[in-house]
Amino acid sequence: MTTGTAEFSKRLDQTAEDTEAMLARLLSGATVTDEIVRPKRLIEAMRYSSLGGGKRLRPFLVVESAAVFGVPREAALMAGAALECIHCYSLIHDDLPAMDNSDLRRGRPTLHKAYDDATAILAGDALLTIAFDIITRDEVHKDANVRLLLTRGLARAAGIGGMAGGQILDLAGEGRFGDREPVDVARLQQMKTGALLRYGCIAGAILGQSSQQQYQALDDFGKALGEAFQIADDLLDVEGDAAALGKPSGQDAALGKTTFVTQLGIEGAKQRVRDLLARADAALSIFGDRGDVLRAAARFVAERKN
Repeated sequence: MTTGTAEFSKRLDQTAEDTEAMLARLLSGATVTDEIVRPKRLIEAMRYSSLGGGKRLRPFLVVESAAVFGVPREAALMAGAALECIHCYSLIHDDLPAMDNSDLRRGRPTLHKAYDDATAILAGDALLTIAFDIITRDEVHKDANVRLLLTRGLARAAGIGGMAGGQILDLAGEGRFGDREPVDVARLQQMKTGALLRYGCIAGAILGQSSQQQYQALDDFGKALGEAFQIADDLLDVEGDAAALGKPSGQDAALGKTTFVTQLGIEGAKQRVRDLLARADAALSIFGDRGDVLRAAARFVAERKN
């Protein structure tokens, strides 16, 4: 545990730096085979929302879960970059006036404020699409079946039964389509926020061609971490400082969202996080000391301030 805690911050920073460099390369103006041209405005908008910020937690989970199996770091970084493109696209679209209508992201104007709505929509579309270009590249894994499993998993985490489905359930709970619909907060979280975080963990198992038992352990860990992340996010929206968050606080209440905090109360939500940390720790027991950095990641998620 001590080793994991000591290593965590250094590894998180290094992965963020390496992911930044990889995204900068992947999102350059240079075309690849079968592309005609990369329009300057579109590339600039994609880079605006993808570079120069963020903890890169999702790529970190890919890299560290893959490291448990000795997967080459460059391959895991490329898979993590694909996942980060999905995450960045989701933030662009979430911030749009038709969705959460946010003006700030990471302490600066959201993309539709810096550019315009149409550019933001297309930049999000392009980031979503390039993610699947990246995850299918030979550099990710020499085995095409492994790349297939990674691609299918990413599509399902991002799509109807994952993040996109969770977003529409969230909007329905706000009453966007008529009367407010009842919200199952746990299921909503598993889809909207948890699906991509869970994928970050199981992607390492897929890359490492793990046993079913090892896959299940990382799956269980990813589910616990994803829920802890969302509860921490809900708590930050109530207790957090807007300057530290880099975006307005109190938005959930303003939109009338049902959250873990509205259902459990502040103290109940904090106790739930503690329970989830214990569950995450237990899931990693199969890996012994090799799981220490992932354990530290779970604590970081639960205790974060932004």
